[in-house]
Amino acid sequence: MILCSVMSLIGMAWINAEVETLPNTQPLTMEGDLATQMVDGIDRFFMREADASVKRREEHWKRDFSSPENYNASIKPNRERFMKIIGIVDSREEVKMHLMETMSEPALVGTGSGYKIFAVRWNVIKGVDAEGLLLEPDDEAIANILALPDCDWTPEMLVGLTGGVSEKSQFARRLAENRCRVLIPLLINRAETYSGNARVRMTNQPHREFIYRAAYELGRHIIGYEVQKVLAAVDWFINAKSNLPIGVVGYGEGGLIAFYSAAVDTRIDVVGVSGYFQPREAVWREPIYRNVWGLLREFGDAEIASLVAPRALVIEASMHPEIAGPPSASEGRSGGAAPGELTTPPFESVEAEFERAKQLTVSLQSKSSHTPKLVKSDLPGSDAMLETFLAALSVESKLAPLRGSPTHARQSFNPDARLKRQFDQLLEHTQYLMHEAEFSRAAFWAKADASSVETWEDSCRWYREYLWDEVIGRSQAATLPATPRTRRIYETAKFIGYEVVLDVYSDVFAYGILLIPKDIAEGERRPVVVCQHGLEGRPQDLANPAVDHDAYHQYACKLAERGFVTYAPQNPYIGGDDFRVLVRKGHPLKQSLYSIIVRQHERTLEWLSALPFVDSERIAFYGLSYGGKAAMRIPSLLEGYCLSICSADYNEWIWKNVSTQHGYSYMFTGEYDMYEFDLGNTFNYAELSWLVCPRPFMVERGHHDGVAPDEWVAYEYAKTQRRYDLLGIGDRAEIEVFNGPHTIHGVGTFEFLHRHLNWPKP
Repeated sequence: MILCSVMSLIGMAWINAEVETLPNTQPLTMEGDLATQMVDGIDRFFMREADASVKRREEHWKRDFSSPENYNASIKPNRERFMKIIGIVDSREEVKMHLMETMSEPALVGTGSGYKIFAVRWNVIKGVDAEGLLLEPDDEAIANILALPDCDWTPEMLVGLTGGVSEKSQFARRLAENRCRVLIPLLINRAETYSGNARVRMTNQPHREFIYRAAYELGRHIIGYEVQKVLAAVDWFINAKSNLPIGVVGYGEGGLIAFYSAAVDTRIDVVGVSGYFQPREAVWREPIYRNVWGLLREFGDAEIASLVAPRALVIEASMHPEIAGPPSASEGRSGGAAPGELTTPPFESVEAEFERAKQLTVSLQSKSSHTPKLVKSDLPGSDAMLETFLAALSVESKLAPLRGSPTHARQSFNPDARLKRQFDQLLEHTQYLMHEAEFSRAAFWAKADASSVETWEDSCRWYREYLWDEVIGRSQAATLPATPRTRRIYETAKFIGYEVVLDVYSDVFAYGILLIPKDIAEGERRPVVVCQHGLEGRPQDLANPAVDHDAYHQYACKLAERGFVTYAPQNPYIGGDDFRVLVRKGHPLKQSLYSIIVRQHERTLEWLSALPFVDSERIAFYGLSYGGKAAMRIPSLLEGYCLSICSADYNEWIWKNVSTQHGYSYMFTGEYDMYEFDLGNTFNYAELSWLVCPRPFMVERGHHDGVAPDEWVAYEYAKTQRRYDLLGIGDRAEIEVFNGPHTIHGVGTFEFLHRHLNWPKP
């Protein structure tokens, strides 16, 4: 009865039609901007997920408290996962410590009361060194210490060779005055001086963000790079065979690096963390260079502290660095830096996370001589913190009185030159990794079996699961029934249009516009083309018969006029920074915006497939620009799409994200949401298309499209076509290049749809 009713209505001219909703759906009564409401709902979903992550983390831990040895063995998998997400995957070189000396600048840069200060450099990983100051006591050292300043402090500030840091916070100097050997690495700062390429454009991104962007796409991180520098220094301490205890202490960004270093390396006996420790569920508010993929799924600061246990941990609740945001855009520097701020949390917040850390290892504390210590102070590096730190090292319990300031022997030293060397090395390492990525991907894909179409499909299942779980991030399956709601909004001589809303989670829904040709016969099932808009787009841009958008040219309408059912979903990449913040909130939870989009499309496919006039085996995907990005990812994961067309987006995606030489790169723009952790070593656009294979796949490309040059597109597409050709299905892959801009061309792609959806051309 329902089917006959639907078909009779579709067959009518729809003049004076009384039915305003599709059968088996409720009336859609939502008003206002549904796209904005979608973004707001996803925001609430991620906020709930962040809060819920605290209790869920224990699912990833199997702690054995029977002994300190057994405990360390039991948390080894957690430590290894932690190392991967902060980018510690490169083997360190055999470390050598070098004195930094030139004809005009001696290695001995200063002297203090009871110690000498040397400029030093030590090698870390291929092409990357660390630089800083070594404070060598005149008498026999009692401990080896790595002292890490906040990244906006130079090593010289932490010693008192130059101004900028209160004497009471010069903890490297204080430790040296107490007969500790102290090594102070330089950390990359938050200035924007070198962020960019003068031949392309300079940006307002902090140095840390600029390196973060390039590194993140390749499974590395500014955090991991700097932890590696600390660990290389620990290697040097160990190789010296001095048998002295090893401590690491840091403030602000240096506190983060010290904390993470101790969590990774059990050779560190004691760690002191000042101006950093706190609950981390709001890490999305912090600068983007603190964004770590999947962090909150397994680790808050309390859980990281449990990686330090049973070794000694000293937390100093002091003033944090206060950062209101990135540097402002200025003349000669484009905007685009990600928002992010640092503020000092209330002491009660620090104390609560500290107590949570203690509770996680309370069963271990009776078997260890160390329990975590919390010190409260106004300034970082207080006497109370340092005395607690030294006592945990079992070397001292009382600091010697502050002595006279050290003397500076270098008259012409330029700290900016050292910073630039360090910045350039890290950036160059990312560019090296970018060029190596094709070989990394080849090794990653080595177990794919291309001996036949069937073996290819079978072996690609593992890769599909990996993409979803480890790169896109798998959100939970829909938790609500779809409860479809519809309302009729368009009518032309050839089709009827409905708005559609489907529930996914609480606050999260799928929304789009369905266009149904009027000439569908009773019992007939038509193919569907899902037409996906681009960045800041809306379904109305391509499915409203009264709108002719320059980029879309009514392609959903034109396909409906050709007899296809079309559906134009709203994807949530709309609203400027509102949606980009969703990415920031999702990544620490090991989710991305596509984690939600995939579930929205999964729900949409379920609903479309159940419609009586739809052939569920013939549902195609066709997206432009950001919708082209969706065309590379969604059909790769959801096999319910029988083919995919990527328009105005397909290119060498890793170069697009990482290159510092090309103006096409996102390294110079505000799209900080584009970066996907370790994508470069696993999936480029060719590999994503291989997951669509053996289903048909097409690229639509305009010569004047500014997404990337033709050469990038051709280079990457050749790998797609070759895969199809070698499997004997070369006719299922196609590229159309036309003499036009970033737009739907709708010529070869329409032919492709008619052919592969088996629908006659008009």
